[in-house]
Amino acid sequence: MTSQRGAWAPQSEHIGYAEIVQKAVKSSDALYRNGLGMIASENIVSPAVRDIVGSDLHGRYAEGLPGKRYYQGCKDFDTIEALGIELAQKVFGAPFANIQSISGTVSNIGALKALAKPGDAITAVSTADGGHISHARMGAVGLRDLNLTTYPWDEERMEPDVDAACKTIRDVKPKVALFGQSVFLFPTPLEEMANAAKEVGASVMYDGAHVLGLIAGGQFQDPLREGADLMTGSSHKTFPGPQGGFLLSSSEDETFHRKLNNAMFPGVCSSYHLHHVAGKVMALAEFMEYGEAYARDIVSNAQAFAGALAAEGFDVLAESRGYTASHQVLTRHGDLDSGAGAKAAQLLEDAGIITNMNMLPGDTKAMTPSGLRLGVQELTRVGFSKEDMEVVASFYARVLLQGEDPATVRNDVHELKQNRQTIGYCFNEDERSGYPE
Repeated sequence: MTSQRGAWAPQSEHIGYAEIVQKAVKSSDALYRNGLGMIASENIVSPAVRDIVGSDLHGRYAEGLPGKRYYQGCKDFDTIEALGIELAQKVFGAPFANIQSISGTVSNIGALKALAKPGDAITAVSTADGGHISHARMGAVGLRDLNLTTYPWDEERMEPDVDAACKTIRDVKPKVALFGQSVFLFPTPLEEMANAAKEVGASVMYDGAHVLGLIAGGQFQDPLREGADLMTGSSHKTFPGPQGGFLLSSSEDETFHRKLNNAMFPGVCSSYHLHHVAGKVMALAEFMEYGEAYARDIVSNAQAFAGALAAEGFDVLAESRGYTASHQVLTRHGDLDSGAGAKAAQLLEDAGIITNMNMLPGDTKAMTPSGLRLGVQELTRVGFSKEDMEVVASFYARVLLQGEDPATVRNDVHELKQNRQTIGYCFNEDERSGYPE
């Protein structure tokens, strides 16, 4: 009998669906254990965090705030969340912290719910210039039905054109001036633009999803001291925790704090994934001890990798500024909208190097862009050094410039990765591999 369920269906009546899932999970585990995970929005968690994420908390509810719950059985979780709020306030230097968000995008939706009403104006970075999809009409901005105006962009510096952006803010008079990007090489020149926003009564929001760990580690910029009223972010990129988000504010206003908490629950979350919240708290505790060193090493490795790619002959963006001051490196591989980035990403995956194609300034088609966006935060966490980054750059050159068979390069990738399995910058770092066996 022919299955009508699609290509994923069992190929034999003797193979169960559970086996298909288990086999695919093990295959994915092996892909990253043996290969180089270089997607800028990903990371791995420490063994301690992984244990918590797999705990009984995964199926529990704790709507509300510590000490003010709608369910019984929350005493222990109250201890966890209260500690997490305290640690987040310390790590980010924030008078207010909410750690309930289940993602960076949900953090953005909650923030926009607190800051603006449908029909209000907002300014943000265009997705074509590296803004996140949640900053666009297709995402959270559209969900809140806000009227979007994007900032003029300085392509050479890979940041908003400050003078032109300030003029835009003064002309538009937005309710919210949103900063931060998904393609994020350098700190945003925030203070001058934040001052322009304050002149017209706008709230200043900074999406630090990609660079939150660099901010917390003191290696990027300090938005809450540079004019941002509110900072959102992800807990699983350069901040090395489980998937989730943060909502942070520089305000001391308790009325505003209540508004932010209400925007998260009941605004955009009911159950907020207690196992991930608890994992965030463990990651915060580890970051208190190791975060500064981790953030510093990420930036050092990214700069070494960018320089090595350029030396190999790649077109690495922002050469005039030293390529990067974050975890990200951007490379162009062909003409605009040519799909060269997609082709490069596939060849690299064939060689055991996991990346993502990405639109670069001038591209207009998300599925056929010219570039790659590369991140070094995962490799850094398993002990890659600046010298290792030069070897990794040579793998890229062998595949993409010299046309070597990716299967041959994959053997060398696996050999390099074999002795870099133990996760660092965490408690008990020598006890277990960072990758599931």
